[in-house]
Amino acid sequence: MDFGTVIGIVLSFGLVVAAILSGSSLIIFISVPSFFIVIGGTLGAAMVNYPLSYVIGLVGVIKNTFFSSLESPREIIDRFKDYANRARREGILSLEPLIKEIDDDYMRKGLQLTVDGLEPQTIQEILETEVSYLSERHATGADVVAVLGTLAPAMGMIGTVVGLVQMLQTMSDPSTIGPAMAVALLTTLYGAMLANLVFNPMAGKLKARSKEEILLREMIMEGILSISKGENPRIIEEKLNSYLPPKDRVVTD
Repeated sequence: MDFGTVIGIVLSFGLVVAAILSGSSLIIFISVPSFFIVIGGTLGAAMVNYPLSYVIGLVGVIKNTFFSSLESPREIIDRFKDYANRARREGILSLEPLIKEIDDDYMRKGLQLTVDGLEPQTIQEILETEVSYLSERHATGADVVAVLGTLAPAMGMIGTVVGLVQMLQTMSDPSTIGPAMAVALLTTLYGAMLANLVFNPMAGKLKARSKEEILLREMIMEGILSISKGENPRIIEEKLNSYLPPKDRVVTD
């Protein structure tokens, strides 16, 4: 679990709630009509902007901001050092029994292509295509969430206009002014909070997570190509270390 996402959401909403409670009751900031205007309108507009499958897939996309199953760069480097040493001692076919134990589909596919005897250039083309489409899928998911961040404040403004129109039409009855004004203001508040505390930060997290995963994929591709060329394990380690900041590099004796 990515505790940064959880802590960030809890902290940001907690501070807003604390500010509300310091001066009034939380009940007066709850409006069901305002909530449905913002949530329903935002999702509805997103369905117009994107295919339905994209909107349905939001659950999985948002889940990626809370959970990550990526291996650490250190684990990847250690794996390829082991694979390279084994291939150097026993031959490339000795890696075949290990392939079934690999959880990462990308690494498993690359090693299988290597064991099958494909040329390094062909392997590189296949793996680069995988990375390219992975990047496009990630970019699409982040864009959908970013669009939600754009639409939510707009729906809040629409709700505000609705509330103001209702208020102006019932000015002769003072008892209706308060509820209408509440809808007008709370929709703006809900839209702003969803955009700036949820959707926009999540879109940023997804873009950062995508860059991280693409970097790991490039590391894996470099390791696979090096093994397919029969390079020295020490050289492979140095190549993979070059993808990391100096402080994170694996140093062996």
